Parts: sequence; structure tokens; C-alpha cells
Amino acid sequence: MKAITVNSYGGPSVLEYTDQPDPKVGPDSVLIRVRAAGVNPVDWKIVGGYLDAMMYAHYPLIPGWDVAGVVEAVGVDATEYAVGDEVIGYVRKDEVQHGTYAELVAAPVRTLAPKPAALSWQEAAGLPLAGLTAYQSLKRVGTQRGETVLVHAAAGGVGSLAVQIAVAQGVRAIGTASERNHDFLRSLGAEPVTYGDGLADRVRALAPEGVDVALDFVGNGVLDVSQQLLKDRSRLVSIADGEVGAKGGQMVWVRPDTADLTVLGDLADAGKLTVPIEAVFPLAEAAEAVKLSMSGRSRGKIVLEVSS
Repeated sequence: MKAITVNSYGGPSVLEYTDQPDPKVGPDSVLIRVRAAGVNPVDWKIVGGYLDAMMYAHYPLIPGWDVAGVVEAVGVDATEYAVGDEVIGYVRKDEVQHGTYAELVAAPVRTLAPKPAALSWQEAAGLPLAGLTAYQSLKRVGTQRGETVLVHAAAGGVGSLAVQIAVAQGVRAIGTASERNHDFLRSLGAEPVTYGDGLADRVRALAPEGVDVALDFVGNGVLDVSQQLLKDRSRLVSIADGEVGAKGGQMVWVRPDTADLTVLGDLADAGKLTVPIEAVFPLAEAAEAVKLSMSGRSRGKIVLEVSS
């Protein structure tokens, strides 16, 4: 099979388009013919060695955790799926080597769910990691109908999905973004505010009594202003700032979860969740996709198209 591989830590230049052996399929896994693979910041952080203290990496390493594709073979105890099934997955394993930037990937069934019929292959590939991050962040703090949530970096891949999930749950969403993304956020059902100095005052103009939940999807020192606005300072989640625990909130590291991924698929099929796509690159141009991700300027998801 063709795959993107790296043989040492480094920047986008270490990514190579290579021939690799087809994956072996474990007893509780399926072999997926990849149609599209999502690109996420964690991918280039792994390639760059930023997670070396947390995760073992083995070479040649194929990056990527997001996938959408068709089941081509099933393991001896993978009874949940059959050949020909269309699936999506957040295929994170305990160690990093056999990722989704490839024509084929072997995925444990615990990481998969049926592909939402309402989404294209590219949209479906962009859903798992970002969608699960958003959904599990909202779940972690027990967000309830009628509450107000402040979403930092609301126009990004995770933030734009968090806004939609919150709105679908009957939650009021206030989202931070640059001025150029305000109309985009309004289209998703959020009330936009510009980030930066004076943010607390701008949020209080919309929610004088403060907010019930704050979700930090950007880092960059937004924890303190979030705490100023929260009615209950413990209802703060971050995926980007390791100081959140010391400030009374919680860190979320997204987990593979079939049930949660199925909920997201059901929302998509009900017309309540779309996956904004910033750019689509062919698999061979993965390095360019990673460069765009590293720029921090993308709105929505970046996706690799692997097969048609």
C-alpha cells in the first residue's frame, strides 16, 4: 500500500510518500480501505516529537488518527462489522506507528462507528477526533439545556463542532473568533465575540450574569478570563493548557468511544451537525496539509483524500 511515513522526529519535510506492507488485522479489528483521513494538530506534534514523553513511537511511523473508509476484511472476532460497511474512526492506539495517512488501516472495532450517510467522505474523515473532543468536553462538565457555554477558538475544527453540538443540546453558545469569522459562527448558531483584550467585558455584555461552562480549545492564556466569567469556576475544560487543573478546571484528552461517535453520526444525519472543511489535499501532499495545520489559520478541518 501507499502511505505517508516518517523515520525520525522533525517538521513537515520528514514526511515521505512510500510503499509499505499491508497491515495485519487483529482478532478484534477490521481492515479499512481508506477514502479520506483527517489532519489534526496532534499529528504534527507526534511527528515533531512533542509527545515523546507520553507515547512510544516506532519507525517507520505512519501518522494520523482520523479515518473514513470501507471495511475490506474483518478479524476473527470483529462481529460488529462486515465487508463493505462504511465506517469512521478515531483510531488512536496505545503506541504510535500504524496511523491513517495510508491506503489501508487496521482499526480496533472499539475505535469505530458507522459512517453518517449525510456526510461526504471528506466531512466524515474530519469528524472523529474533533467531534469527540468537543462532545466529551461538553459531557465532562455536564452541560444542560438552557445553560450558556463560552467556546474559545469557536471557528476552529473542534470549536465549530462544539458550537453545533451545544446548540443541538439546547445550550446557548458564545464563541470567540476573529472578526472575519463572526458571520461563520452566526451560521452555526453561536453569538460571536472578538478575542483579545476586553474579552470579559464583551462576553458580559451578552451574558451579564456570566457563563455556566467555558471550553478552552486554544490555550494562549484564556483560563484566567474564563474563570472571571464562570458562575462555577470548576466548570472549565481545556484541551490546550496544562495549568487548567491548578486553576480548578479539568483537562480533556479525547478517547476513542463508539457510543459517543455514534451520537455524533446521528446528529449529522439529523441535519444538526456539519463538518466545515478548510482544505482537501491528496495523500501524496500530506506535508502541505500539515504545513497548513501548523499555521493555525485554518477554519474548519483539513483532510487528505486517499481514494475515490
